[in-house]
Amino acid sequence: MAQYMDLYKEKLRTADEAVKAVKSGDWVAYSHFVMTPVTLDRALAKRVGELTNVNLKTSTGFAGSQAVLADPEQKSFTYHSSFFSHADRQLGDKGLCFHLTGNYSQETVNLYGGYCAAPNVCFLKTTTMDKHGFFNFGTSPSFAYASAELADIVIVEVNSNVPRCLGGSNEKLHISQVDYIVESANEPMLEIPVVKVTPEDEKIAGYIVKEIEDGACLQLGIGGIPNMVGKYIADSDVKDLGGHSEMLADAYVDLYENGKMNGKYKTLDVGKMSFTFAMGSQRLYDFMDDNPACAAYDSGYTNSIMNIAANDKVVSVNNALQVDLYGSVVAGSQGYRHISGSGGQLDFTIGATYSKGGKSFICLKATRVRDGKLISRIVPALNGVVTTPRTYTMNIVTEFGVAKIKGFPTWGIAENLINIAHPDFRDELIKDAQKMGIWRRTNKIS
Repeated sequence: MAQYMDLYKEKLRTADEAVKAVKSGDWVAYSHFVMTPVTLDRALAKRVGELTNVNLKTSTGFAGSQAVLADPEQKSFTYHSSFFSHADRQLGDKGLCFHLTGNYSQETVNLYGGYCAAPNVCFLKTTTMDKHGFFNFGTSPSFAYASAELADIVIVEVNSNVPRCLGGSNEKLHISQVDYIVESANEPMLEIPVVKVTPEDEKIAGYIVKEIEDGACLQLGIGGIPNMVGKYIADSDVKDLGGHSEMLADAYVDLYENGKMNGKYKTLDVGKMSFTFAMGSQRLYDFMDDNPACAAYDSGYTNSIMNIAANDKVVSVNNALQVDLYGSVVAGSQGYRHISGSGGQLDFTIGATYSKGGKSFICLKATRVRDGKLISRIVPALNGVVTTPRTYTMNIVTEFGVAKIKGFPTWGIAENLINIAHPDFRDELIKDAQKMGIWRRTNKIS
């Protein structure tokens, strides 16, 4: 490390000094998920009123943005996220966060292809520098390297609590590629609370676990149901599993430590759990630190349909908010309100389709409560932006069972979905299906 220390000192700045690199009209890329560069964001917030028309972009900013909160009139800063976190959603409800559309596999494609604005300045939270002069992107490689490679100015915010997540590829940046270094206050890693699991979640997870075979390669999405699936598998008799996922969560630690996940039958990254971001407990972050069983990649690699499909028996598990009687899925919005985003659901749903022996499952509770009234989540027509089109939906799961979608005619899809709707809504849904011309009671495929 000694050979790089002079260069390190030369590039070292306070946060206030470093953010002076941002000019009016710039696009500023933040690192994402639990790697939000909070020190640099706080410093940028002090420049409210001094700057105009600065666009900030991230994905799933769990720490929120002080710069945005300091500028509710958006004269200085306009904030964008490609997948809303709870903090992003709160900003969005106030008109302070705009969605960047696209599947997660397209993040690097959009940058390198010039389909979106390349960042002028890049704020990246990283590990401290290693002896070879590299700063590691920690739990969120995603599209950090692509952003840094295209930016005019790259600023790293180093934090000694960030786990060093081994590659893979594009998981680190050399000091020669960095313009300024800011030493943070070394805040602890942001931990994501465990989602409270309901009896309905447990039933859904139970249906899915029955479908998982020895040697399967798992992708578990965000939320309580995918995590519950992982925990159920950890206590099951299934063995020799692999992991190829956009997200690494605590469930993967359970699977690995219980001897269920060794990756021996994977085609890509044999013996490793491939991922592009992680979030969870400190236990997860400690597990990932310098662990050669994990492989950190950019999202263009993990979410590539070809890479997903290259592994056999891919099992993809993701959440949804609403499904229509044709099998189309909404996972990112409720009406005009943006909830999350497309993420990697479609990437992995398609990838599992083309994987030999692959299966994809989209999960949702059959109902939700709105204004004290029970509402069906299986509906005749969607009220939101389609995340997964009916042409790629394979299996829909509620607490009432599994509905097979792929390859069925419209009347078969409708019957299968009505069979897993809440019983209180089935007669009404039958009437809807009759009006739509897609009802034919047969009981042959239920």
